[in-house]
Amino acid sequence: MLDSGVYNVASRHAPPRASAMIEALRGLGYNTETALADIIDNSIAAGADVVQLQFEWQEEASRIHVLDNGRGMSSAELDKAMRLGERSPLEVRDASDLGRFGLGLKTASFSQCRRLTVATINQNGLECLRWDLDVLAASPDDGWHLLEGAHAGSEVFLQPLADAGKGTMVLWEVLDRIVTKGYEVQDFIDLTDHVEQHLGMVFHRFLSDNRLRILLNGRAVKAWDPFLTGHPAKPWSPPPAACPIAREVVAQCHVLPHRDRLSNKEYDDAAGPCGWTAQQGFYIYRNERLLVAGSWLGLGAGRGWTKDEAHRLARIRLDIPNTADADWKIDIRKSTARPPVAVRVWLIRLAEVTRARARRAFAHRGRPVGIAQGKPIIEAWRSEKFSGGTRYRIDLEHPSVRAVLDEAGSLLPQVLAMLRIIEETVPVQRIWVDTAEGKETPCTGFAGEPPAEVASILGVMYGNLINQKGYSPTRAREKLLCTEPFHNFPELIAALPEQP
Repeated sequence: MLDSGVYNVASRHAPPRASAMIEALRGLGYNTETALADIIDNSIAAGADVVQLQFEWQEEASRIHVLDNGRGMSSAELDKAMRLGERSPLEVRDASDLGRFGLGLKTASFSQCRRLTVATINQNGLECLRWDLDVLAASPDDGWHLLEGAHAGSEVFLQPLADAGKGTMVLWEVLDRIVTKGYEVQDFIDLTDHVEQHLGMVFHRFLSDNRLRILLNGRAVKAWDPFLTGHPAKPWSPPPAACPIAREVVAQCHVLPHRDRLSNKEYDDAAGPCGWTAQQGFYIYRNERLLVAGSWLGLGAGRGWTKDEAHRLARIRLDIPNTADADWKIDIRKSTARPPVAVRVWLIRLAEVTRARARRAFAHRGRPVGIAQGKPIIEAWRSEKFSGGTRYRIDLEHPSVRAVLDEAGSLLPQVLAMLRIIEETVPVQRIWVDTAEGKETPCTGFAGEPPAEVASILGVMYGNLINQKGYSPTRAREKLLCTEPFHNFPELIAALPEQP
């Protein structure tokens, strides 16, 4: 009987079958990269500053181990760490704690292997406990049989921990979710590359300031900074800003440099594990550990913003405390998050500004736009919004256009008709397809053209301003410095002669 405090309620003890429950937990959605990141969270929580991952290929007998130099666990702590559901996510945690559910070590490991051994160094020397799913499956009583010691013949795999004399090792054996039918050594090697990229991204803030070293098969994992911090070509990166209604939530917006402003290596490195388009959006960190790597979080009009080429340069860093896990609906895998309703308006506003600036930087191939020589740039095209969408119009006041119109005389109607036809036949769809397929905006503004050709056209404009409009050479140069696309060629403008 269960005493509810008001009346007695009939009850039954209904524990889950161990083997069935664990087999179900294997399907939570981890991949090898996210599972190993979860293991490393525990190493960081244990004060480790060096974590070593070893991938050993032996076909069906392949194994992976994670060894840290943290403070290790007592016998009681090891027992608690290996139990499922031992810790409630409602418990108050240390502000630097990277966990929440108390399930990560087990569920992450079960998602990849059938035999999990955790060994640690404590006052009793080397001590270890083991889960073996094959043992549970064969058990006649459906019990939760947590085994003591390593599997027979696997004791030798714990030797690196014994040699280190401190820390903890997590050993995965029987990698049935990794080494499947047809899996070869090259697939295993490729997996280590994916893991390296993922860990370099997730823990980049720890790696970049040397608080943590991760060695994968003896090679140091390099930090991947999504924001190209400090790069001089970034067109926009304002200071961090706290949310007005949740001061513990801090955001920093970033627009990355266009490809034309990066070296080939910088461009390839900044693409990230999933590529430029996929890496746009919000980057959510909890205690500086990356949870979400590029997502618009379902924000935006209608069904939410999608990832497209035009906004590939937009990345927003978002820091939340671990006390906000429930509000942000952080899942067990620590790979998804949903912003609370109260902060969505603020996030949308930040994203709209960042996306607009990123779109402009992408469209103009990273060249400064809007202002030149302290004055607004005279652009050749302008966009008009109306109920049916957007139209693109030629600005008739652009100096090159105005010069023709002023001299057109009886041909003015034909010239205006020609300009209107050009406006109505802008190949928007073709431009969009070419941009999507080529992953870059088409070349405009004399990009790639020889300086002599630009200078020739510039000379015609310069002569018109002086001879037809009465500008002085100085004023004519100033006008051209603020006129699209000549504002991108200040050296050629400075070289114009006093008399055209």
